[in-house]
Amino acid sequence: MGRTHAERLRADGRGIVAAVYDSDRLAAEQLEQAVAPGAAVFNDLHALLTSGLAQAAIICTPTTSHFEQAVACLERGLDVLCEKPLAATRAEIVEMIERARGPGPKLMVAYQRRFWSVYRTLRRDLRSRKWGGVRAVLSHNAENWLQVYRGTWRDDPAANFGGFIGDAGSHKIDAVFYTTGLAPVDVFARCDTCGSRVEVTASVSAVLSGNVPLTMDFIGNAQHFGEHLHIHCAEADLIVQGETLWIARDQRVERYDSLEPETNPVAGFLDLLCDGGENPAPADCALPVFDFTQALLLSSKTGRSHPIAPTC
Repeated sequence: MGRTHAERLRADGRGIVAAVYDSDRLAAEQLEQAVAPGAAVFNDLHALLTSGLAQAAIICTPTTSHFEQAVACLERGLDVLCEKPLAATRAEIVEMIERARGPGPKLMVAYQRRFWSVYRTLRRDLRSRKWGGVRAVLSHNAENWLQVYRGTWRDDPAANFGGFIGDAGSHKIDAVFYTTGLAPVDVFARCDTCGSRVEVTASVSAVLSGNVPLTMDFIGNAQHFGEHLHIHCAEADLIVQGETLWIARDQRVERYDSLEPETNPVAGFLDLLCDGGENPAPADCALPVFDFTQALLLSSKTGRSHPIAPTC
């Protein structure tokens, strides 16, 4: 993701990669050579932050490093775009939310689906109640995640709580809350590690605010990437299949037109910093995702449903 974000920054043109950091200096040098020739290379974060080279930071490290690194950047006055999950504990997320409030440095979470055309369109129409109130939500998520990340830090429960559900699944959980504006109330789940050290699959039955049922599944050992989100409203069903949005009415399913423009987290971050735009993924959006994931994992361990307290 560090390379992806650096390439997007270079393509956008409103910023430059002034420095790259990795605790493994060779990895930092390889990133500099690939996407940011001439950028300063660091394997010591303090040295980077005291160099004065940067005005903002994009953090793409393992989850357990996010809090320390993001706070260090914020304290030095750097705006921060941080990969998901925002932090490894609820207390860390709450502290990061508090630090990001007010006129100081900005903190944004790299929830990619908040920038995809289909999800931005869903949010626009669902929040305006164009098709009436939301009646039910169904989310299916499949990926060959385990095959790619087996043996890496993502396969370590100490570094990646929740496995596939807590890692890639956080995007899909956030997408439900982002588009509908509904909050999680209660969740029941069954998870399986599938021979891994972390959770790889899950089936979830939850309730959102307004007594809206949410059904989700996560298949982290699939043979392909497959993503479907069905949101059933009073007057239409809205369906995301991959990168396409469909609408179902009167027994007909048609491709949905009038889509919002496509963008990405780096462009959104630059909009925020350069143009004073609204933060599309503020730190506080990470809290309901964390709480939902924790309740899901606890439910799987106890065999009981678990309520989720409001975040505000």
